[in-house]
Amino acid sequence: MAFNIAIDGPAGAGKSTIAKTLAKQMNYVYVDTGAMYRAMAYYFLNQGIAADDEASIAAAVDGADVTIRYENDAQQVYLNGENITGYLRTEEVGNMASSTSVYPIVRKKLVALQQKLAKTTDVIMDGRDIGTCVLPNAQVKIYLTASVQTRAKRRYDELITKGETADLEQIAADIEERDYRDMHRDASPLKQAEDAVLVDSSEMNIEEVVAAITAIVKEKQV
Repeated sequence: MAFNIAIDGPAGAGKSTIAKTLAKQMNYVYVDTGAMYRAMAYYFLNQGIAADDEASIAAAVDGADVTIRYENDAQQVYLNGENITGYLRTEEVGNMASSTSVYPIVRKKLVALQQKLAKTTDVIMDGRDIGTCVLPNAQVKIYLTASVQTRAKRRYDELITKGETADLEQIAADIEERDYRDMHRDASPLKQAEDAVLVDSSEMNIEEVVAAITAIVKEKQV
């Protein structure tokens, strides 16, 4: 039987970094569901579709084939046969993904692929509703969070390191807005699953978070 680990939490909490590290350490398959939604958002942007144009999104969604492959131990995201991994982490794509992921037609298409993979493979998935909706029977569920200030500073430092211009206050405002949108959307809102373990990383580094979650996983595997 496949062993599934679900990691949920708000934007900027470090879910992807932690999930990738755990997957490599445990030799599990890491499924970045956020990247899949970003791939769909990238598709909509290239089609010139507005985030609030639900009718056009519904009409276009079947034209996008999103797949995940592992090449040289790294996850690569493909859209209709094209590797678009390098385009997925822009602010524009991120905001589009947050807006369009609320539509049931978008979720339905991607969730089916995620669930199929988890039935036969030991996976770690991170996102907004993995433990509550996508993998409700996951053996381990983690709700990873951090304060808005901490998440904004992490994003600010990331952008500055890349040589990009960044406004810390604006980033914090964007994070608060995204939190509200994610938590109040009609389709699968962000919330902590009843059986999820809360991990607040505000005062923790990556190694400490990985160690804490590893200990939780080991308890469940006994």
